[in-house]
Amino acid sequence: MMKENERTHRASEEATFRPVGVVKTEASDDEIRERSRELEATIEVFPEFQEGIDGLEGFSHIFVLSFLNRLKPEQIGPLKVRPRRLLRKGFKLEELPLVGVFAIDSPTRPNPIGLTLVRLLRREGGKLMVLGLDCFDGTPVLDIKPYRDDYRAEQYELAGWYRGLRDKAGRDV
Repeated sequence: MMKENERTHRASEEATFRPVGVVKTEASDDEIRERSRELEATIEVFPEFQEGIDGLEGFSHIFVLSFLNRLKPEQIGPLKVRPRRLLRKGFKLEELPLVGVFAIDSPTRPNPIGLTLVRLLRREGGKLMVLGLDCFDGTPVLDIKPYRDDYRAEQYELAGWYRGLRDKAGRDV
C-alpha cells in the first residue's frame, strides 16, 4: 500500500508530454478566436503515432487535447481570471466576474492544456480533418480521444453567474 508521503511526492513531480501531432490551418489567429466553430482544420498525426488513429473512422466527434504553446508567461499560473471572451460580446471588463480558472475554459491556467470537442469530418492517412478546433496553426496535439455517448450528461447545472452572463449575451458564450 502506498504511504501518504509517497502519494504526495508523486503528485508533485513534473509531467512530460510528447506531442502526437500538430494542428494545421490556414485561418488567421483572429478568425480562430472569432469563429472557430465554423472552421475546418487538419490534425497531422506524426508517423510514429499514426497507427494509433486506426479505428477512429466512423466516430462523428473526437476530443483534442493540445498544448497551448503560444501563451504569454503571465497567462500561465493565475488561478483567478475574468472570462475575457465575453468582451467580444459587448461586455465591459468590470462587468465580468473574477472566477477560478477551473470554472471557465480560459486558456489562462496552471497547465496550458486545451481540450476541444470537434467534429471529425474524415481521415486521410495520417491526417484528421476536423470542424470546430479552436487551436492556432502549429499548436502541438497531446492526445486524441473518441467521443462516446456515455460522456453525455443528461442532467446538469450551470453556475448562476454563468447563466446570468449567458442570458445577457445569448447562448453562444
